[in-house]
Amino acid sequence: MYNYVGDLCSIYHFIINNYIENKKAAIDATLGNGHDTDFLSKNFNKVYAFDIQKSAIDNYKEKNKDNVILINDSHSKFRNYINEEVQCIVYNLGFLPGGDKSITTSASTSLESIKTGLELLSPGAYMFIACYVGHDEGKREYSCINEYLNNLPTKKYGVMEQSFINRHNNPPKLFIIEKNN
Repeated sequence: MYNYVGDLCSIYHFIINNYIENKKAAIDATLGNGHDTDFLSKNFNKVYAFDIQKSAIDNYKEKNKDNVILINDSHSKFRNYINEEVQCIVYNLGFLPGGDKSITTSASTSLESIKTGLELLSPGAYMFIACYVGHDEGKREYSCINEYLNNLPTKKYGVMEQSFINRHNNPPKLFIIEKNN
């Protein structure tokens, strides 16, 4: 239907394809059904994919991707598994599509993860955070992340928010963070 404004992932996929040159390592902070991990694994030498739900990890394991490291743990624990700079981090916050909607990401662990993720980004790298505000925890998460990102130092990070303004029913919002060279 739309090329650019169809969905949030087409926006960050475009940025990844056109603005990230050195594609050594990326993080999918929320594996879910694996769509972002699939995209990242085609574009990066190595992808760390996190999910707290074992079913998401087990389902993705069947794809046997050599360059994907699956981690059945919270995205708030990046430092336990990653000791290298990354060029991209993608978050699709909320709940597993088609899964148990009572299991969601939370404001506290997502914010902790984002803070650590910003430290792991190499100069010129990007972080993309899709926030789904159609449920209570999603609203809290968005508010908390928005407040934090608004106070990042402008000399170190460029931060932008993209949202659909003519869609109803609480459309998702996308934060794009670029770390300065």
